[in-house]
Parts: sequence; C-alpha cells; structure tokens
Amino acid sequence: MSRVANRPERAADRRGGTATGPRRLLGRLVGTAFGRAVLACLALAGWALWTGGILDGPIARQVRVSSVYAAPGVDLDRAAAERVIGNRRLVVLIMEPGADLREACDDTERAARGTLVLVMSRDGEDWDTYGCSRLGGDGAKDLGRAMVTETTIGRGADAFVDRPVEALKVIVLNYDRLVRAGLVPDGARTISPSLPRYLLAGGAVAGVVAGAVVLWFGGRRAGRLADARRTGRDARADERAALGAATAVLAQQIIDLDGHAGPVAPAHRRLAADYVGLLDEVSGVDDDARALRRLRERVEEMSRRAADLADDAAPGRRGTRGRGRR
Repeated sequence: MSRVANRPERAADRRGGTATGPRRLLGRLVGTAFGRAVLACLALAGWALWTGGILDGPIARQVRVSSVYAAPGVDLDRAAAERVIGNRRLVVLIMEPGADLREACDDTERAARGTLVLVMSRDGEDWDTYGCSRLGGDGAKDLGRAMVTETTIGRGADAFVDRPVEALKVIVLNYDRLVRAGLVPDGARTISPSLPRYLLAGGAVAGVVAGAVVLWFGGRRAGRLADARRTGRDARADERAALGAATAVLAQQIIDLDGHAGPVAPAHRRLAADYVGLLDEVSGVDDDARALRRLRERVEEMSRRAADLADDAAPGRRGTRGRGRR
C-alpha cells in the first residue's frame, strides 16, 4: 500500500526535477562571470538588432538609408529622385494605386524620425497624398505646424502625375518655402548607426586589441620558456658529454694500471670496484644537470686517484709519494 502511495510523489519529484533542470542550469550560468558576460553580449546584440530595424518592413528598411521609396511596379528613377531631394529632412514614399497611405506612413515612425514624410499614390489624374510630420513634439504649437506642413507639402504635384521626378521637384520647392517660413527646421538629415552598433564596434576593436596584446605577451612568455628549456637541454647535453669523456679517461687509466703489482694492487682493485659502481649510477642517472655535475666531479676525483696510483707505480718513484705523505 505504501509503495502505491509513493508512486505519485516520485512522479511529482521527477516532474519537478525536469522542470528545475533548466532553472538550475540558468542559475549556474548567471552565477559565473563568463555567464554574465555572455548574457550581456546577447542583450547588447538583441538591442542592436532591434534598434537596427530587424522587425521593420520593406518601407522602413528602405527609408532608414534613403529619402525615397518606390513600391514594386512604380516607374521611378530612384537615383534621380534622391538627387532632387538631396539631404533635406524629407522622405517621399510613392506607393501603388489603392494602397493604404496612412499605414505606409505609420510604418516609418521609427525609421524616418526627424523628417517630414509624404506618402503619394496615383489616383486617376491626380496624386493622392498623405503627410505625417516626424519633426516636432506633441505640443499644441508643434501640432499646428505639423498640420500646416502636412497639408502644404504636396501642393502643385498633381500637374505632373505622369512624371514623378518633376512632381518631386515641386514637393522640394514646397519644402524649401516651409523652411523659409520657419515651419520646418533647417538643416540636413543625418543617418547614423544606433548606439548599440557603436558599442558592438567598440567592443570588437577592443577585443581585437586585447587579443593581440595577450598573444604578444603569451608569445614572449612562450619564447622565454622555450629558450630556457633549450638552454637547460644544451647544458644537460654538455654535462653528459663531459661525464662520458671523463668516464672514458678514467677507464683508460684503470686499464693502464691493470698490469702493475705491489703496493698499488689493493688500491687499484678498490678503484676498479668503485668504477664499476659508478658505471651503474651513470647508466641510471636522469637528465638532471646537478646530478650529472656531481657524477662528473666523482669521476674527476677517481681520475686523480688513478693518476696518483700511476705515479706510485712508475719505475724509480715507487713509494715516493707514500714517504712524502708520511
């Protein structure tokens, strides 16, 4: 009975475990410096994409970088139209006949901020126009200026229904009159990237510079370590070569003493036994420079012993060194 009763609780625990798994993983990610940096980069990238117009429609994407938009199917020399408008704070949208002009104007709310927007579409022998000002604020004075500019900017364009570029010239003349009247602020339209893009660009430059500095210092450190290893390896090789040469000299000295008898014979046997024990140590020594140096000093000391024995065994000098020592 207790087993059956515990089954729902275990199932609930498993469901809770699976539900808290992503939360626990997110908590671990946020709890580290790397995780917080990743989240900050993701937030900055999302901000940059949103302010850059990732959710914009085709009209807004076009007017972010241009002052003219022509709907598909509209016959317009866009390059000539952009030259006519120049760098004025004026954006003109030429839509297909029957399009919703108000909706098209609303699509440019963020993309054409700080400009005067005029939406046009051909309606028989006239232009159907709709203006929306993005220049001022929401005060009563600003609203009055906006109404005047929106109703004035498209006057006279109906005479050039078949020539859109000429109609744009009339619109530009109306815009210049509004500027001289003080209804539209004078100045050029500036198109600049959003702040997150500057931050991303600065972060990319800083990352490249920091990476180059880290690589430079890392390369220098790696070069110093490699040079130290090469120097140590060369020193060990020199010590081993010197040890081998000293060992060979000592072996030849022991061989030269092999035929002598008399007082030097016991010392010669002890020297030969020490030499055999030394060979075992030489064959088992590692590449430690200090150990190689100690063995070489022992070989040199034994070589001096062999030289002394050779002097004692020389004809005419037998026992001389012993009497001198006494």
